[in-house]
Amino acid sequence: MSEPIFRIQKVCKSFGKHIVLDNIDLDIYPGEILGIIGASGAGKTTFLNTIIGFLKPDSGDVLFRLNHLLSFKSSYIYKSVFKRQQMVKKVYGFASQVPSFYKELTTKENLEYFGLLQNLDKETIKSNIETLLNLMDLEDFANLEAKHLSGGMERRLDIACALIHDPEVLILDEPTADLDPLLRSHIWDLVRRINKKGTTIILSSHHLAELEQLCDRVAIIKDGSVLGIGKPQNLKKQFTMEQKITIQTKTKKYDRIIAALQKKKINKIKKSDDALLIYTANPEKTIIKILAILKTRNEKLTFVEVTSPSLDDVFISIWKKDEEDDL
Repeated sequence: MSEPIFRIQKVCKSFGKHIVLDNIDLDIYPGEILGIIGASGAGKTTFLNTIIGFLKPDSGDVLFRLNHLLSFKSSYIYKSVFKRQQMVKKVYGFASQVPSFYKELTTKENLEYFGLLQNLDKETIKSNIETLLNLMDLEDFANLEAKHLSGGMERRLDIACALIHDPEVLILDEPTADLDPLLRSHIWDLVRRINKKGTTIILSSHHLAELEQLCDRVAIIKDGSVLGIGKPQNLKKQFTMEQKITIQTKTKKYDRIIAALQKKKINKIKKSDDALLIYTANPEKTIIKILAILKTRNEKLTFVEVTSPSLDDVFISIWKKDEEDDL
């Protein structure tokens, strides 16, 4: 694995007596898509604002990697984002939850303005605008005032403004908030295309099922701490071993099956429409038991499916356990 592009080292941040970030310690690697998930108020936005140096922590540091002209690992140099703000601004692009462009300017004029803020020359700005208008599917709206753009177009323009200087890292805070499923899908496809060009992407979102398909790694933030970080499938194994078995029988008489299974290692059983849902950490043994029960009663199995937990399931189980512990 290559050297990290960002190193977050024991970062703590409080507002008054409220601890928002509590000893955050993780590395972010070039080329990955890292998702940040957590309940509202968990510290996701504060975490992203700290990475870029907008918020200074009470303790700890965030280091970013500088590449030496010679591409030897030993040549990597790390600097604090809080001490080298002008340098780190060339490394990342940031699109917040609230659009940062100007409504009275056209799409093209906004991109020109943000290019000038990055001290790009006119030829570079022109070239980058052409590339971004194409990448964002905004060519037909280049001369339209931003106030007339739709919600999805606004989000794409905001991301384009963050990419105008071709940064190594793109940071997105809730990029699909308030968008319908079709527009969310468009934004996620766009994120994949940007990532395929080699850009490292860090993003937060409440749409966990979508992050599961998108991210290389996911970090779970809870009470200001990183509760877990890793590939989505590894996090699911770490935080919930429970799997769901869905069965249907010809007669749909499930009471006797429920009675027989309650003595086994079953976490939960419930009826749903015409099916029986069984939650267990041992799906193979449970299915064998179900088949034996059905055989003794001459019942015919018409449907069976085993479903692994999703990131949504992990999220719910973590916060539900916390609520139960507080009782």
